[in-house]
Amino acid sequence: MTQSPITDSHCHLDFPDFDAERDDIVARALAAGVTRMVTICTKLRNEPAVRAIAETYAPVFYAAGTHPMSVADEPLASVDELVSLAQHPKFVGIGETGLDYHYTADSKEAQQTSLRVHIAAARDTRLPLIIHARDADDDMAQILTEEYRNGPYTCVMHCFSSSAALAKAALDLDFYLSMSGIAAFPKSQDLRDIFASAPVERILVETDSPYLAPPPFRGRRNEPAYTAHTAAVGADIFGLDYADFAARTNANFDRLFWKAVA
Repeated sequence: MTQSPITDSHCHLDFPDFDAERDDIVARALAAGVTRMVTICTKLRNEPAVRAIAETYAPVFYAAGTHPMSVADEPLASVDELVSLAQHPKFVGIGETGLDYHYTADSKEAQQTSLRVHIAAARDTRLPLIIHARDADDDMAQILTEEYRNGPYTCVMHCFSSSAALAKAALDLDFYLSMSGIAAFPKSQDLRDIFASAPVERILVETDSPYLAPPPFRGRRNEPAYTAHTAAVGADIFGLDYADFAARTNANFDRLFWKAVA
C-alpha cells in the first residue's frame, strides 16, 4: 500500500481490542502512511483514558462526547463541560453524538436533547461536531438544519452510510461526509454513488476501528492502518490517483479539524 500521507479521522484506540498492542497499532498506522488519527471518546466518564492516549502518541488527537446509544445510561453532558474539555490542546472535535433509532429508539427524545447540547458546544468552541446517524435520517436532517439557523457550526457525518437525502441535507450546510470501510464493501454500490455525487472537497476517510474493516480484512478487527484501503476505494470513486485523493482528504481534514494542523 502506498505511503502517501493520510488521516484516520475517526477511531477508538481506547477500546479493549487494542489494549495489548497499542504501540504496535500506532506504529503500523504510521508505516501505512496514516500520519494522524483522531480517537473518539463515546462516554465522558472515559475521557481521561482517551486523553491519556492522545497525550502518549504524537500522531493521535482526540474528541469526546456521549454516543447516542449510551445516552439512556449516561449523565446528560452540559455545554460547559464540553467547552471545558475542549481547552486541551489535543482535543479537536465535539462528539461523537447524534441519533440512533436502530436499537435505541426508546431514548430518542433524550438523544435529541443530547445532540442539541453537543451542537451548542461545537458552536461555542468552533470545533467540528462529529455525528453518528442510524435509522434517524428525517430527525437528523431537521435538527441539524434547524440548529444551523440558530447559529452556524461545522460538522462531519462520521461513517456515513445513510440516505442520499441526508447526504444532501448535510452538504447543503457545507458539512463533510466521512468514508469508512462500509464504502469498500462489494454490496455498497448505492453508498459509493452517494459519495461520487458529493464534492471531493467535502470528503474525509476513517476506520471507525475496531469496527468495519475494509476488504481484504473484512470480518477481522479493524485498525487505523487500514484507512489506506478505504482511501484506495475513495480514489477510484472520484477518478483520482491515490496520492491526489490522499492529499485532498488531508486538506479537507485540516480545514475542518483545524486544531490538529501541525
